[in-house]
Amino acid sequence: MRDIDNVRIAIVGLGYVGLPLAVEFGKRREVVGFDIDAQRVAELREGRDRTLETDTPELQAASRVRYADNVEALRRCDIYIVTVPTPIDAEQHPDLRPLQRASEMLASVLKRGDIVIYESTVYPGTTEEVCVPILEQGSGLKFNEDFFCGYSPERINPGDRKRPLTSIVKVTSGSTPEVADFVDKLYASIITAGTYRAPSIRVAEAAKVIENVQRDVNIALINELALIFDKLGIDTMDVLEAAGTKWNFLPFRPGLVGGHCIGVDPYYLMHKSESVGYHPDLIETARSVNNKVERHVADRILTLLRERGVEPERARALVLGLSFKENTPDLRNSRVANVIAALSEAGVAVDVWDPWADADEAEREFGLRPVEAPDRGAYDAVVLGVAHRQFAQMTAEEIRSLGKAGAAVYDVKSVWPRDAVDDRL
Repeated sequence: MRDIDNVRIAIVGLGYVGLPLAVEFGKRREVVGFDIDAQRVAELREGRDRTLETDTPELQAASRVRYADNVEALRRCDIYIVTVPTPIDAEQHPDLRPLQRASEMLASVLKRGDIVIYESTVYPGTTEEVCVPILEQGSGLKFNEDFFCGYSPERINPGDRKRPLTSIVKVTSGSTPEVADFVDKLYASIITAGTYRAPSIRVAEAAKVIENVQRDVNIALINELALIFDKLGIDTMDVLEAAGTKWNFLPFRPGLVGGHCIGVDPYYLMHKSESVGYHPDLIETARSVNNKVERHVADRILTLLRERGVEPERARALVLGLSFKENTPDLRNSRVANVIAALSEAGVAVDVWDPWADADEAEREFGLRPVEAPDRGAYDAVVLGVAHRQFAQMTAEEIRSLGKAGAAVYDVKSVWPRDAVDDRL
């Protein structure tokens, strides 16, 4: 096994997960930060992180990171940590192509004694059943004889500066006991919260995917309660606040469930479960319930408009926020975009305002270009879609000033003053 103090590390994929990892390792040792996006690499060389997960001083502190988009830069490395996306396709099946392409690329530079560690969220068995064969075929090397693998699932929370990478316990694993020890020690060198060594790669893969499945199921229960209480004319947040006075009531809240984790990972476990002959009813139902919410939100907004005598075809609406969660520019799997699409299909002219989101990226992803500033006083409906701090701190007067007199105000996130809104999820 290689000397842990002298290994050369490559981080493959410099997004929300990979860049913070490269920065932490780069404070202590030589690191190659690799990404296929040449523009991303150029920005990082200039000290700019468009994801806002790191700032310029943090990038400067990681002085030993060398950013590259050329595969040749990887040849001198010994440890490869893969942090590429694992999305779903249009049929909600796992899309492993980014992971497969990364494995094919690494196979071309892999040499004896190297270790490939995957961090991308996958279903149990992916590393050894999908990635390892690609590495073997492309390199001509034998798994667990010539090269080795590890799995250490990412656990970061985009936009959460209170819980950085180093403050979150890291689950680790390896393809042999010796490699598992090595991987654990490697991460322990940067993770101040400590590490947890899982007994196998499959266990580590499963542990990660169920973290988000558990949250999806719990949120689905609250979302279903919100749908029921809407029919009963009861305010959901009033109910949750009352129930929350009991010590063991779990503090989940209703909402749109998108993003790259909770809205995606359950499909990975569902896929693997189906492949071994078990249909996961609860997980599937939770996904179905959470996917209903965006339609419910759009329908409630349309109803509020009609109650004011405004037909959708003559209405203008302002939606505040487009990213999948607050205080981040991350647009991946944004469900707010689906609410906007439903309103647009009904004939509503929608402006979206998001000071965090990149306008060009929003246009590429959703065909939506956020306005630089709202047309104050011109809207028939004002909708809080994402609780960015700029929006969450608004007073009732500020909120009402965005729309026409008597405009409908709907709060998806239930953070605005109760007397400032007409309805909330």
